[in-house]
Amino acid sequence: MSDQSAANAPAEAPQTDATPAVSAEEIFEQKRVRLEKRDKLNAGADLAGGAYPVAVPVTTTIPAVRAEWGHLEETPDTASGVTVGIAGRVVFQRNTGKLCFASLQAGDGTRIQAMVSLAGVGEESLAAYKELVDLGDHLFVSGEVISSRRGELSIMVSEWQIAAKAIAPLPNMYAELNEETRVRQRYLDLIQREQARRNVVTRARTMASLRQTFAERDFIEAETPMLQTMHGGASARPFVTHSNAFDTELFLRIAPELYLKRAVVGGLERVFEINRNFRNEGADATHSPEFAMLEAYQAYTDYNGIADLTQDLVQNAALAANVGTDREGTHVVEWADGTLFDLGGDWDRISMYGTLSAAAGREITPETSVAELQAIADAEGVEVPLPNHGKLVEELWEHFVKDGLTKPTFVMDFPVETSPLTRHHRSIPGVVEKWDLYVRGFELATGYSELVDPVVQRERFVQQAAEAARGDVEAMGVDEEFLRALEHAMPPSGGMGMGMDRLLMALTGLGIRETILFPLVK
Repeated sequence: MSDQSAANAPAEAPQTDATPAVSAEEIFEQKRVRLEKRDKLNAGADLAGGAYPVAVPVTTTIPAVRAEWGHLEETPDTASGVTVGIAGRVVFQRNTGKLCFASLQAGDGTRIQAMVSLAGVGEESLAAYKELVDLGDHLFVSGEVISSRRGELSIMVSEWQIAAKAIAPLPNMYAELNEETRVRQRYLDLIQREQARRNVVTRARTMASLRQTFAERDFIEAETPMLQTMHGGASARPFVTHSNAFDTELFLRIAPELYLKRAVVGGLERVFEINRNFRNEGADATHSPEFAMLEAYQAYTDYNGIADLTQDLVQNAALAANVGTDREGTHVVEWADGTLFDLGGDWDRISMYGTLSAAAGREITPETSVAELQAIADAEGVEVPLPNHGKLVEELWEHFVKDGLTKPTFVMDFPVETSPLTRHHRSIPGVVEKWDLYVRGFELATGYSELVDPVVQRERFVQQAAEAARGDVEAMGVDEEFLRALEHAMPPSGGMGMGMDRLLMALTGLGIRETILFPLVK
């Protein structure tokens, strides 16, 4: 047996931005040559299945072979006596006279070396391999599991077959993709970058953990409409569309809240939904027009109980994200830049008005006038479109306080003007029982003691309609169907909403476009 040290190059070679890019002309020429190979594969009677066979006779996977036979690397030049059939993407190859080397990569990034020799496959098959197999192809190989002379786990190939012919060449596997390519061509990102694959796994584990936490607490998962005749449940600008079948204007959902509350009225006392929301607003490092959202409602609790639930949900997600790492069993997550962030313990709960007053150096209460708040905003250079008391308080709080929050923190008790679906505070006039959870300096979740009085809710809707008439495109209208449901009595309840993409940001330290597998880009 023999191998070349370069067979390990994809795993060991340093990545650098200095690697020259392949020109459009070179890519065009490579595609032309590969298309000719595709035609030859499809025309060759002795090349079973052509360029895209319906199946190949795999017997196991690359990760499974590594798990079972990885110990062979401790004893170089060893044969297992076991023949396997595997398939993977060719991410490196070196063709020499009588022996060719290829690194085959599985979907999870696991690699194994394939050794195609004259002795193993014969002269005609070896010549065809050299002529027809390119980087990026999916390749099936069958042969004995061995360790090479250098101790690399390998397949000594006795049979090979193209599983899928790549027409477009792979990017340089030694150089990092730029962000634009990673976002627009996520499939290349997944092929090349371990972090991209890890993000998908972390997200899947997180979703499973959330559902498990809810199941342990007897919550029911529901589905509510994404197309709605009236947008509501949040202050946001909706996407508008038209139904030809009903000849009516419809809105893409900005939140599932009003429908989930109908479910609570109907007797589903613990209910949640994880699904897509759409808001026709700006896109930045923490916002995407299309995003995944979790909302949950629990009867016979309040915003304090919902805060406890939310802390459990996030901390259990951190445990799930750490499975298989050296932090397994802890709430300390490692961000992509190597920073360790502790999501454990009991999180602080602070007052919005109290912390704003302390930071601004003057007392600010629900009775502070709009004129006085506007003067503070003007002095600080804080611009607030269509200002009212609540909007000014929230914008000033973000200006003075938000950036100083480092640990996970519940910010409690918001102005009534900005929270039309929330119950009045039981002891503090002018505020509502609402919290925002801040992690890493951004808002991760929002929780409420839910407003269940249909008379007060109508008053809030009317006030929102007046704001809309003033030009507030995010204000809600009067939802008569929801009010009719509330008139049948909704039990005292707590509710929360949490962005799934932002939860992944908190767990990984990445921006929102990295946590969404296929983000919307212009």
